[in-house]
Amino acid sequence: MVADSQNPPHPAPETAPETAPEATTYTPPKWRTEPRFPDGPAPDPAGSHHERRIRSFQPRRSRVTTGQGEALKRLWGTWGLDIDGHEVLDLKKMFDGLPVVLEIGFGMGEATAQMAAADPGTGILAADVHTPGQGNLLALAERGGMTNVRVANGDAIILLREMLPPDSLAGLRVYFPDPWPKARHHKRRLIQPEFLALAATRMAPGAVLHCATDWEPYAEQMLEVLTAQPEFENTQADGGYAPRPDFRPLTRFEGQGLDKGHVVHDLLFRRTGNAEN
Repeated sequence: MVADSQNPPHPAPETAPETAPEATTYTPPKWRTEPRFPDGPAPDPAGSHHERRIRSFQPRRSRVTTGQGEALKRLWGTWGLDIDGHEVLDLKKMFDGLPVVLEIGFGMGEATAQMAAADPGTGILAADVHTPGQGNLLALAERGGMTNVRVANGDAIILLREMLPPDSLAGLRVYFPDPWPKARHHKRRLIQPEFLALAATRMAPGAVLHCATDWEPYAEQMLEVLTAQPEFENTQADGGYAPRPDFRPLTRFEGQGLDKGHVVHDLLFRRTGNAEN
């Protein structure tokens, strides 16, 4: 149809240009951002270091007792540190020149406190994400006058990779790590070739990696991957497990496992001179 010149067709209405949907901002859960103890351990100290990496731990937000909370408030500024990945630690200054052993995962800290008391000539840098345990270990250290303990809060991988100098550790202890018993979760286990390669670069030649577990399949995996790692050598001539050394206390957790018929395996491997920093 031809349009009438007196009544031209109405132009099509203009459509509003399409606009991109408004960007949404990620809001982390409160437990990641709101400290339960303002002057104590941060909820998520390495928040800027989030990685697409399978974690070997899960934060546990269980109840903190009054005594633990008081210890966190009173002692964290002196004996505590957050694993934020922002600086390399001066362990010699932190521990007044003592050789330093890193303990990853100390639970409630009873065994750590006993080892610190029995060996005041060694500094213990104890790392965990469990707030009640952090407070308990600080309280135990204060009560026993143990100034050779420091409590680190956060991811031990970030601590090793970004905050510890090469060859700075006199030893590394991993006692009763989460066994992640289901097959689909085995990739979450801490003792893996990648972890061992990293740990070796932070351990001085001759330093000993000491692992202990009451989970038989995990003990077998530990022995297999450690034996295959060129940066470590077994301290046992037969290439097997070690007897429990006197310096590792029998913990309450371990005693409960033994009562259930669990067999505890210790593995002691020495760092060779083959690690590349």
